[in-house]
Amino acid sequence: QSNPGFDINVRPVWDNFTTGNPDVIVSVVDAGVDLNHEDLADNCLSTGHYNFVNNNSYIVPGYHGTHVGGTIAAVNNNKKGIVGIAGGDKAKGQKGVKLMSCQIFVDNPDGTTDQAPGATAIKYGADNGAVISQNSWGYNYDADGDGQLTGQEYTDAMNARIMASDKAAVDYFIKYAGCDDYGNQLPDSPMKGGVVIFAAGNDAIANGAPAEYEKVIAVGSV
Repeated sequence: QSNPGFDINVRPVWDNFTTGNPDVIVSVVDAGVDLNHEDLADNCLSTGHYNFVNNNSYIVPGYHGTHVGGTIAAVNNNKKGIVGIAGGDKAKGQKGVKLMSCQIFVDNPDGTTDQAPGATAIKYGADNGAVISQNSWGYNYDADGDGQLTGQEYTDAMNARIMASDKAAVDYFIKYAGCDDYGNQLPDSPMKGGVVIFAAGNDAIANGAPAEYEKVIAVGSV
């Protein structure tokens, strides 16, 4: 059941256009997606994932990456779990978009997190068939870790802009995703060029980097 004003109005898209398309690959630049999850496995690529923290193809499932993957492409109408935005329709035999896990966070048993640069993972997605790059991460300006941005923390956060390396990766993805080495659209790609999405952040302020970059789609909450 939808709540007008608090939903994303996706039902008309499902009814009149698409529930997702397996030709569309979404790179999830985040913690690892649980590729064997009963509500995700059908919509995950069989190969092509990469762990940029450990520099190998073994994805370590993470809570946040799996949550993000489910929002995008949890299998719809399979009587399991949740409904993804582009998860297809199991009852009608319709496949959803395909998820590519580009892991840049690994959670350790002691509560710490190992992290790799996001820029490399964004570029990898473009070079390996993704046409949408999903990034639910940003820069942290809470220096004292108290959960609030005050004083210089707030000033720094409000003045934050996308880092040069991330900007270059975003520009590359937007221009070259779905293309061959010469910039021509690949015959099996649904798009020439790509779309980059960033979360606006959880700080309840009027700026969020890298989401502030005008070439990305910034997603906030209510």
